[in-house]
Amino acid sequence: MAYVDGFIVAVPKDNIEAYKTLARKAGMVWREYGALSYVEAIGDDVPYGELTSFPRAVQATDDEVVVFSWITYESRQSRDEILAKVMADPRLKDEMQNMPFDSRRMIYGGFDIIVET
Repeated sequence: MAYVDGFIVAVPKDNIEAYKTLARKAGMVWREYGALSYVEAIGDDVPYGELTSFPRAVQATDDEVVVFSWITYESRQSRDEILAKVMADPRLKDEMQNMPFDSRRMIYGGFDIIVET
């Protein structure tokens, strides 16, 4: 069964175009190294919940929008190999050091798929 990395970030609305540029470049690199898919989705209907929510999870402010992203791989082993190559790729070095969002508030993790229809 496939493997998924998931990410949630709060991106300042003024940085959306810079984020899209980064995402296009990162997606190209991830796919080049073997990721099955690379998806970036900007929040459209993401209410600020009273107890929990996407905006609360990343401490999003009124001038930020939540972005939900995921990358799929053939397996966890494949993900680990691809991720090592991506992190070493010089094409993303500057972007990784100058993120258009506060990476300290990013939520991420790897997941085994248990149901896929």
